Amino acid sequence: MSTRPAQPVDPRLLELLVCPLTKQTLEYNAERQELVSRAAKLAYPIRDGIPIMLPEEARRLDT
Repeated sequence: MSTRPAQPVDPRLLELLVCPLTKQTLEYNAERQELVSRAAKLAYPIRDGIPIMLPEEARRLDT
């Protein structure tokens, strides 16, 4: 099984995206390929360069 490198996310897209629950800005975590919403305590995954902005797909943050 080969590991594919992470697809880059368009920086212009990152500027436009907000958390679907809180409507606040997101932090891009390139290492984990996630968009983090501190307000909602969720991390939305990025798959193949596409942010998955569904709360049910997000990972809950511990803190």
